[in-house]
Amino acid sequence: MSAAAPGANGAVPAPEALRTSGPGARLAAVDLGATSGRVILGAVEGGRLRMRHIARFSNDPVRLTEDGGVGLHWNITALYQSVEDGLRAAAAEAGGLDSIGIDSWAVDYALLRTGRMLGVPYHYRDERTARGVELVCERLTAAELFSASGLQHLDFNTVFRLALEAEGGWLELADRLLLIPDLLGYWLTGQARAEATNASTTGLLGVRSGTWDAALLERLGYPRALLPDLIAPGERLGTLTTAVGERIGAPGTPVTAVGSHDTASAVVAVPMESRSAAYISSGTWSLVGLELDEPVLSAAAQEANFTNEGGVDGRVRFLKNVSGLWLLSESMRTWERSSSGSERASDLAELLAAAEAVERPVPVFDAGDEVFVAPGDMPARIAQWCSQRGIEPPRTRPEVVRSILESLAAAYAQTIEQAEALAGRRADVIHIVGGGSQNAPLCRLTAQRTGRTVIAGPVEATAMGNLLVQARAVGAIDPAASLEDLREIVRASAPVQRY
Repeated sequence: MSAAAPGANGAVPAPEALRTSGPGARLAAVDLGATSGRVILGAVEGGRLRMRHIARFSNDPVRLTEDGGVGLHWNITALYQSVEDGLRAAAAEAGGLDSIGIDSWAVDYALLRTGRMLGVPYHYRDERTARGVELVCERLTAAELFSASGLQHLDFNTVFRLALEAEGGWLELADRLLLIPDLLGYWLTGQARAEATNASTTGLLGVRSGTWDAALLERLGYPRALLPDLIAPGERLGTLTTAVGERIGAPGTPVTAVGSHDTASAVVAVPMESRSAAYISSGTWSLVGLELDEPVLSAAAQEANFTNEGGVDGRVRFLKNVSGLWLLSESMRTWERSSSGSERASDLAELLAAAEAVERPVPVFDAGDEVFVAPGDMPARIAQWCSQRGIEPPRTRPEVVRSILESLAAAYAQTIEQAEALAGRRADVIHIVGGGSQNAPLCRLTAQRTGRTVIAGPVEATAMGNLLVQARAVGAIDPAASLEDLREIVRASAPVQRY
């Protein structure tokens, strides 16, 4: 299907083949990020996706005293309650629901026994991860892990953290492991399944087979029975239990599997007109890469620390995790905590404007350095990183912000060039979706450093991808629609900005 020309507002005319008449299906996207979550109502009408924000809620981690220290955990029951509350409001607003889909961040999980959680799920930024890497590397080399799963090495990958659970005896107690969106789906429907795109981030899924890697599990000593059957985006997980349906006011509503790793849903809604494009899903993390049909499993890809994650419709998300707006948000939190009197923290818009006006050269630091992963005083860490290397650190808050933006743009440029070389494909345009698409200075710097056109938007790419997979699954649009067809709906529904 050929792409249409942009309209006056930056969106394209609705594709005729995907036009619908009458009211669209009432779809609810539960979109959970590392700092907040929301519930969004959507419907496809006239070839365009209409969305309405129903609920937004915080997702704050909690620190719990543990033997020998303090652990960082997700407040998962409070998060689930917020999800139910949001779905109740959505059902009331729409007069019922025709489908619910859930996406969230990756790698984090809960262990269960006979349906009950064994403890509170750990946050991926918890500081206990290094020991897990050591335990796994006693049994498998990095090359063997990459060959099996195709994943980028990140210390917080599920495969490493399960080694800690095994060492503590928790895997002997558990009879089920569920990733975060699968856990919420289980609580809604009573059905325990593992959605495939998120399962691909664990390091336990065979990159070639697309199934749980039994040989890898055996070598690591992880029980295969822990892992539930897989479900693909677009398949029905189940319907709300009677009790949940009554509480929400939407009895019998189906829960549809979507790209439950939020990046998988976001990539569905990248409005690329050809495969000669790169994408940056920009939020707390920046996921930078290409959409491919086959994984890249070369030694060079492993050395460059790229990942091959599952995408919707069997596509491969060949990408690299790059630090993202976390650097900026943690800096803002630090300034807000320390501000008083004349040294009050500026709001983000003021700081971004001041950062663009900075004339003095600012340092470009390694945004991927592990020193920036844990929560804390990010400006102090940036200053320390620079000082340790004999580089003059940024002196003012606008300079810190400019240094962060320059460093992120430099990391984006380097990662895209690496992806192109490894995949043998040139990207003529770069799409930035998610929260970072609203950061005009970052988009401009990315265009400058890459020498490519940057197309920014949609900001709600994750929710849009979630809703469109649901719409296709319930027949609100042609069930045979391709990803390219879904992206035509995105282009018709959301204006973009070119840099």
